[in-house]
Amino acid sequence: MNTQHRIVVLGAGYAGLAAAQRAVKAKGARVTVIDAHTEFVDRVRLHQVLAGQDVARWDLRKSLQDKGIDFINGWAARVDAEARQVELADGATVGYDTLIYALGSRGNRSGVPGAGEHAHSVAVAEDLRAIPELAGRVAVVGAGATGIEVAAELAESRPDLEVVLVSSDEPGVWLTPKATRHIRATMDRLGVEVRVAKVAEVTAAGLELVDGARIAAETVLWTTGFAVPAVAADSGLPVDPRGRILVDEQLRVPAHPEIYAVGDAAVMVGVNGREARMSCQAAQPAGKYVGAAVVARLRGKTPRPHRPRFVLTCVSLGRRDGIIQFMHADDSNARTVLTGRTAAGIKEFIVRAVGSAAKP
Repeated sequence: MNTQHRIVVLGAGYAGLAAAQRAVKAKGARVTVIDAHTEFVDRVRLHQVLAGQDVARWDLRKSLQDKGIDFINGWAARVDAEARQVELADGATVGYDTLIYALGSRGNRSGVPGAGEHAHSVAVAEDLRAIPELAGRVAVVGAGATGIEVAAELAESRPDLEVVLVSSDEPGVWLTPKATRHIRATMDRLGVEVRVAKVAEVTAAGLELVDGARIAAETVLWTTGFAVPAVAADSGLPVDPRGRILVDEQLRVPAHPEIYAVGDAAVMVGVNGREARMSCQAAQPAGKYVGAAVVARLRGKTPRPHRPRFVLTCVSLGRRDGIIQFMHADDSNARTVLTGRTAAGIKEFIVRAVGSAAKP
């Protein structure tokens, strides 16, 4: 009779891998990670991959097995919370005693007509394989961190391209005015055309704007918003209108305390009752917390509630420039901002640390 406690982790992103690497320390437990992909690529470096740069990639099966963690390559279709098993798309089932749901997010192109047909997401590694060879004019829609990084990286690495950054708000508007001014100045220096306008429709020829103007483009890259897999909703687990699992302050599903949800696929409440942003900045520490919480409970201890703390946010502007925006603990902006090569160096150090921590 198998008496091992079965810990199953759905998803091998930042949150899932962090949770698995902490959970494997539980005595008398067996950890299994399930993911549809066999390779891990740093999500925070996808703009570099898009620009043609080489980045590190890890074989999930080998890397996890070296840590004593099992790996199943498969698509999760449904969670049967009553039977405590995960149903895979190929018909196989995987039983669990503790489930850590960390399926992450993907790009959302559903909000504007034509975006699904004529625009390309850059949210996950497989998105990049669907993007044709870039040439001519590239329109990057969305000026959040992803859009800013994509536009700057392409402009710096691919001077043969004409890059246009299109957003309904000024790039970096969520940061301090100093940071916003530096982003705009850097876009000017790199030759990126910034258009503050709302997109009405995406066509095969480019963008139609709400004000009636048009932006011709050979390729449209869509970086606005994220969507989560429908697995949780299809499984009858409690979700918000976006399909993210609702959890308590210990990141557990209240009606099913043996299920944890973490990362982009969960509504993680942060400091002051505000939702944590969908980012690796929130996901990886939360994954570590969940993994440690599982170990603690198996030892008969009660873990403290999850209390995220933010220090800074960083945005790269190519390989030689960037923004480091210091934060208060409640995720609000502090006054201190670093820019230029200093910021680029700090960002690279942080990204390497994130990648090293994620590596199984």
